[in-house]
Amino acid sequence: MADTPEPRPEDPFRGIPFLGDIAKAMSGQGPINWDAARQFAQLGATGGEQESNVDPASRMALEALVPIAQMHVGDLTGADLSDTGVVTLSRSQWAADTLDSYRPLFTDLATALSGGPSPDGDASDPMAQMMAGLSKMMAPAMLGMAVGSMVGDLAQNSFGIHDLPIPRSDTRLKLIGSNIDAFALQWEIPADEMRLWVLAHEFAGQAILGAANFGGPLSAMVRQYVAAFRPDPDAVMEKLGGLDPSAGDPMEAIQQTLGDPAILLGAVSSEEQRAMEPQLDAAVAAVVGFTDWVVDAVSVRVVGGSALRIAEAVRRQRVEQSPSDLFVHRLLGIRLDEDQVRRGKQFVQGVVDRVGDDSAIAMLLSGTDRCPTPSEIDAPGLWLARVNES
Repeated sequence: MADTPEPRPEDPFRGIPFLGDIAKAMSGQGPINWDAARQFAQLGATGGEQESNVDPASRMALEALVPIAQMHVGDLTGADLSDTGVVTLSRSQWAADTLDSYRPLFTDLATALSGGPSPDGDASDPMAQMMAGLSKMMAPAMLGMAVGSMVGDLAQNSFGIHDLPIPRSDTRLKLIGSNIDAFALQWEIPADEMRLWVLAHEFAGQAILGAANFGGPLSAMVRQYVAAFRPDPDAVMEKLGGLDPSAGDPMEAIQQTLGDPAILLGAVSSEEQRAMEPQLDAAVAAVVGFTDWVVDAVSVRVVGGSALRIAEAVRRQRVEQSPSDLFVHRLLGIRLDEDQVRRGKQFVQGVVDRVGDDSAIAMLLSGTDRCPTPSEIDAPGLWLARVNES
C-alpha cells in the first residue's frame, strides 16, 4: 500500500484527520472550484430530486408561438430577431448552461476575491493560523458552492435568460418550460397566454441587450464591479471568533456562519464599487424597465385581456426576494426589485411622452453612448437633451 504523504509544513490541519482531508481536497484548486459549482447548481435546480425530461407537448406549444412573439417585438422595436433561436430546457439543463455562460464573470469574481494579501494570520496564535488557513484553502470550493447555489436557485423560478439582465454570448433564448407551465397553473392563467407573455419578454430582452447602448456597457459595468471586490482576510476569524460555543448548537452556528459566502470569502465592498453603484443601478433600471415597457405594449396585442393580470402576477413574484436575489445583488451588484422596474419604466414613458413611441424606441436602441446616467434615469428630459446634442 502506498505511503500516506506527509502533511505540508504550512498545513494548519496536520494531525486532524477530518480537516486534513478537507485541506488536501481543497489544495491545488484555482480561484473557483467548478466541480462544486456544477454540483450545487444541479442540487439547487432540482431540490435534490429526480428531474423529468422536458415535456414534448410543452416544448412544441412554445415553439408554435415563437413566430408570433418574434414578429410583434420585432415590429415594435425595429430589431431583427429572425435568427434568434428558442430552446426549451429542464431546470438542471438551464442551470448548467447559465453557469457556463457566466463563467468569465464568475472567474473575474473569484480572481478578485483571491487577489488580496495572503491570510497568514497571527504567527503567535495557532487558532488564528488555523482559521486563516481554513479560509484560504476552502475559498475556491465555497465560492463554487455560492455561485452554484445562486444559479440553481435562479433555475427554480426563472422563465428564461432575460430574468437576469446580463448579456450572454450565446444569443439563443433558453426557456424553462416547466416553470412557465407551473406559474400559469398557480395563477390560473391560460397556458398559451403565459407562454406568449414569456416569449415577448425574452425577445424584448434580446432586442434591448442586443443594442449597443445597453448590452456592452452593462456587461462591462458588471465585470468591473465584481473585479473591484477587496477581500478582508480577517473577516472569517472575526466572525468565528465571536461564536459562543455554550449557546445552542455550536456546529449549527458554525454551519450558518460558513453558509454566508461573503463572510467565508472575506468579500467586502470597496470604495470603487460604491462609486459604481449609482451608474450600475441606472443601467439595470433602464434595461429591466424598458424590457417591461416593451412587454406591456406587445402583450396587449398578443395576449389581450390577460396581459395586465400576468404582469401583476410576475410583479408579485419579483418582490418576494429569494436567496438568489440576495446573491445577485451582493456578488454581482445587480439590484432587481420593484423600484428598479418602476424607475426604468417611468424613464421610458417620459421619453415616449415627449417624442412619441416610434422616435423614443429608435433613440433608445440606436447610437452607442445612450445608456442613461443616474441623473437621467429620473429625469428623461436631461437624457433627451444630451442625445439631441450628439
